[in-house]
Amino acid sequence: MVTLRLATARTRVRTPAVSPGVLIPALCFVVMITSVMQTAVVPLMPDIAAQLGVGTNAVGWIVTGNLLTATVCTPLLGRLADRRGPRRVLLGILGVVLVGSLLCVAWDSLPVLIAGRALQGTSFALFPIGVAVLRSALGPYRLTAALGIMSGTMSVGGGAGMIAAGLLYSDGDDYRRVFWLLVALAVIAAALAWAVVPGSPGSGTGSGSDLWGAVGLAVGLSALLLALAQGGTWGWVSVPTIGCVVAGVLVLAAWYRHERRSDAPLVAPALLTARAVAPAHLAAFLVGIAMFVQFLATAVFVQAAPEEAGYGFGASVLETSLLYLLPGQVVGISAAAVSGFLVRRFRAERVLMVACAIGVCGFAFVGFAHDRPWQVIVAVAVLNVFVSVAYGALPAMLVEHVSLHDTGVANGINAIARTFGSSLASALVGMLLATITIAGADIPSERAFVAAFVIGGVAALAAGFVAGASRPLQFTKFD
Repeated sequence: MVTLRLATARTRVRTPAVSPGVLIPALCFVVMITSVMQTAVVPLMPDIAAQLGVGTNAVGWIVTGNLLTATVCTPLLGRLADRRGPRRVLLGILGVVLVGSLLCVAWDSLPVLIAGRALQGTSFALFPIGVAVLRSALGPYRLTAALGIMSGTMSVGGGAGMIAAGLLYSDGDDYRRVFWLLVALAVIAAALAWAVVPGSPGSGTGSGSDLWGAVGLAVGLSALLLALAQGGTWGWVSVPTIGCVVAGVLVLAAWYRHERRSDAPLVAPALLTARAVAPAHLAAFLVGIAMFVQFLATAVFVQAAPEEAGYGFGASVLETSLLYLLPGQVVGISAAAVSGFLVRRFRAERVLMVACAIGVCGFAFVGFAHDRPWQVIVAVAVLNVFVSVAYGALPAMLVEHVSLHDTGVANGINAIARTFGSSLASALVGMLLATITIAGADIPSERAFVAAFVIGGVAALAAGFVAGASRPLQFTKFD
């Protein structure tokens, strides 16, 4: 049910146990490991397959299992944090992530590696729970800037993961060298969270009262994500792919009907579809598409051998990380540092519109000009500004309109929207690179990359229109 009340009128701001100058950087590090764990593994996939003696399709479950766990657990853990308090749930997630990371290095086995990656997938819930921590610990004036910094830091973590992989791994090394880094990051993040994150009470209501809601959400989201993740392998019009899509849609429709009728829903339907929050979720989905198109298409493009493809620069993973991604990461971190202040000054919707316009310019530039390394480096830097600022604006669009005790689940839904956008982008880019090829060769054509950049630009443009069409509602609260 949606009622109109002043969202901040009944919210008690808890005094943090530590100063914001310590809490904010610590949480930035904690949530950043989500992106690092997601992307550090991507460059290693071919070598993991070779070292374990498995096929490409089998090793793909290292990513698919991670995303499935993220999709299922993020909204559920966000709601659990709202009810039980974010600190204890945050520490519990970091413990699970550490166990998963240890599994990845303990045995040289694909099933164990997939299981470890699945446990690492719970890290996707760190960001929405981090938002809940900041909201309970900081006053409204500091909150907006802190959200911008933390969101932007997470957005650049993806590039940081690629850079770390390039620095730690070279051909012939044991792939587990990179996973040892993930173990170290999990340990450091857990120690920081234990020492720094303040305790705060949850709502304490509704726990364990919506089992069918949890099952329906998990099954429906998993079916849709499985279709996106495996559609390229199964075939986009194959029975398994279409079956997963149909099953996912039907289950989610039944889940939504159940949640509308429930007295204590796991996720209030208004947190999905109400006019105050739906634009933020749709914009997150579109930004997720644009972000992953930029990341994936650029990384593949610069590594293409020019003597074979007629484009690209033949860059190694290390060169890709340091030469083409690192400058953009530096620019993105700088943009993240100021995004929160921009949101506080000009409102989140307007900042998101400007960020999306910058993204459209970046995609247009790289689509037309990609013959020289400096052109790609500049484009990546511009696109990192877009992603960092957009990530900072999205949670601010939500916290204005939801109560304190809905912060975790609302941002969990938003994070899943980004995940689905990224998964769709991965499928689209993969399909383009596989179908638009050079005549007589199994090599993607330059036109495939241009088409991918066009898709990224269209997604950024659409996100800007969504932000512009949204109407801020100052006094909305979801019960």
